[in-house]
Amino acid sequence: MASSKSKPPPSIAVNKKARHDYFILEHLEAGLVLEGWEVKSLRAKHVQLKESYILIKGMQAWLLGAHINPLPAASTHKATDPTRTRKLLLHRDEIAKLVGAVDRKGFTIVPLSMYWKKGVVKLGIAIAKGKQKHDRRASIRERDWKRDKERLLKQAK
Repeated sequence: MASSKSKPPPSIAVNKKARHDYFILEHLEAGLVLEGWEVKSLRAKHVQLKESYILIKGMQAWLLGAHINPLPAASTHKATDPTRTRKLLLHRDEIAKLVGAVDRKGFTIVPLSMYWKKGVVKLGIAIAKGKQKHDRRASIRERDWKRDKERLLKQAK
């Protein structure tokens, strides 16, 4: 009988800095409006989400600062802009939820990961609250303790 566990989606890029700098409160999935050369670059994993963020303007969501490096052979006939603003595809109620969250103090929308789902590029986004310096230190301390605890339990066996 086949197992009921589903595989994680094939990842293109992950924004590790977002989990370090923010408390992740709620996850959403958005589509992206891309050009052909960008899809080819994504297949080669030439993308960076580290400095990117999401802006809501006119009841539309936009991805800013994501760097998709063009392949040299893929886009010779067209001028490419690696950091162009890309539109996110979300339902109206999802955008309304994001607008409501951003209006509260300290909340923001951050991209977490980019992945393939049924042959289409999806962007995992999250409503997040910024961490203070002491919160980051506490997270690091907790992560180190979990690692040490697992190590001790493994040695005890």
